[in-house]
Amino acid sequence: MEAVSSPVIQDVAILTRENPGTISLGQGVVHYRPPQQALDAIVEFGHTVGDNHYQAVTGIPELLSGLTRKLAAENDIDVSETQSLVVTAGSNMAFFHTLLAICDPGDEVVIMTPFFFNHEMAIRMASCTPVAVATDDDYQPDLEALEAALSDRTRAVVTVSPNNPAGAVYDRETLTAINKLCGERGLYHISDEAYEYFTYGDETHFSPGSLENSEHTISLFSFSKAYGLASWRVGYMVAPAALWKSLSKSQDTILICPPLISQRAALGALQAGPAYCRPMIDAIGEVRLSCLNHLSQLGTSCRVAPTSGAFYLLVEVDTKLGAMELVERLIREHRVAAIPGSSFGIEDRCLIRLSYGALEPQTAVEGMGRLVEGLKRILE
Repeated sequence: MEAVSSPVIQDVAILTRENPGTISLGQGVVHYRPPQQALDAIVEFGHTVGDNHYQAVTGIPELLSGLTRKLAAENDIDVSETQSLVVTAGSNMAFFHTLLAICDPGDEVVIMTPFFFNHEMAIRMASCTPVAVATDDDYQPDLEALEAALSDRTRAVVTVSPNNPAGAVYDRETLTAINKLCGERGLYHISDEAYEYFTYGDETHFSPGSLENSEHTISLFSFSKAYGLASWRVGYMVAPAALWKSLSKSQDTILICPPLISQRAALGALQAGPAYCRPMIDAIGEVRLSCLNHLSQLGTSCRVAPTSGAFYLLVEVDTKLGAMELVERLIREHRVAAIPGSSFGIEDRCLIRLSYGALEPQTAVEGMGRLVEGLKRILE
């Protein structure tokens, strides 16, 4: 555990609390509440004895059935006898279960920079080695670099699309090529799709688990983002059936079973469906455009890659300051918070991640105004 990095988002949260009035562009959540169907589903919860007992290790049957229909309709993933569907306490837990199921200590797992810091932390906690592979200038995978990074100890390649922290959306051709490479090399392709609904303009989301050769694909999903259920800790995964026994051992040991109240809320969210999320996501897309307009005032002092997914912007700032030093000054001097890019594995230049989904549109605009004005003064 000493070798595992501390999640910097906690440090930023402490700084934010120490500086009252700070607007946070750091936290990766949405600003809207869950659908009413999710809240209605738990109104009577807990009044029967059964509600308070342990449940099935992989999820209650009615939720598994609803997820099977959702995956077929929205992701083109057919959950058959060759696959296992498991409800988890968020997709982070699904990722950790996966590592315990497929890796031995000392094995390597390929992640792409900028990476999701919890993935890198989990790999180290499992006594494995994260192998970071650089992406291109637009944060898209570099297939040649990816293949060159594979070794005899590699067990999996991780993709996150739409991406946290960069907002990049990987196209079907790229994900298909990565999936094919994993199949040829006898590796697992772990596809984190927590932001599947968050695409803008002409971008669309693609699930590698829909491919015909998906017997080595592990797909991770979450209710935290699109349905505003972050604190409820409920997600799910689709994995090869051969991993079911190992996954269920991990689940039973760490969690015993997914929280029943959260599963009921997830069922309600499925009833609401994407039709509930879409108007709010469209509104977040408008905030995204406003954020980009604000950043354009900085000219060549910053660079923002043209990404169209999730609800993040990864901003490269032309400064000799370290990323955390810049974040600290923005909070203390200008009352606006961001996350340093160094926490996502990029340390050779100064980047900050902005989350534009966590705030009401007007607050986000005010926060961006503070950010731009603060950067102007700091960079003078």
